[in-house]
Amino acid sequence: MTDDHQLGQRVAGFRELRGMSLRALAAAAGVSSSFLSQLENGRTNASVASLRKIAAALGVSPAQLLDDTAAHTRGVLRAADRPTLPLDGAAKHVVALPPLRNLEVYAGRFAPGGSTGSEAYVHGNSQEILIVTDGEAVLELGGERYVMRTDDSIEFLSSVPHRVLNESEHPAAVLWINSPPTPDDPPHSSQKEAS
Repeated sequence: MTDDHQLGQRVAGFRELRGMSLRALAAAAGVSSSFLSQLENGRTNASVASLRKIAAALGVSPAQLLDDTAAHTRGVLRAADRPTLPLDGAAKHVVALPPLRNLEVYAGRFAPGGSTGSEAYVHGNSQEILIVTDGEAVLELGGERYVMRTDDSIEFLSSVPHRVLNESEHPAAVLWINSPPTPDDPPHSSQKEAS
């Protein structure tokens, strides 16, 4: 396989990993769709300038496009670099960066007395899994209360009003996993979405 073809396959692989269309990547990189199509099919090569633009649009380094050892991943998202949503005595950290394809993942840390807010909220109608990764947390879900400890998990629909709180005297940590990703609504709407 030629180097041009391998480069094209890596560009296509990263583009698909991000859920981007060929046209969207071309627009983000400032190159033509026909050039990008030819590149992905191994019919042309990219200049250093074009390679840098495509890499930037994909959120990877030019070296990652030239080296196929990491074409199956977006790379490490360092804890210090995660976007954070402040909550009431808690923080919700983004784990899966946009564009999201099949999963939406957040990590949460709750101080004693912390919660996702005073009101239950809903978002979309996704399959949601809550996993307590450290300590003890309470899930209020559709009028029921579930006390959960380290490594406990629960699955529910994100359209059911819910909130998480830490009633213990120790910090708690959780993971939220949603599939498919929920709509781009405010993260904690206290009003039910229209059905």
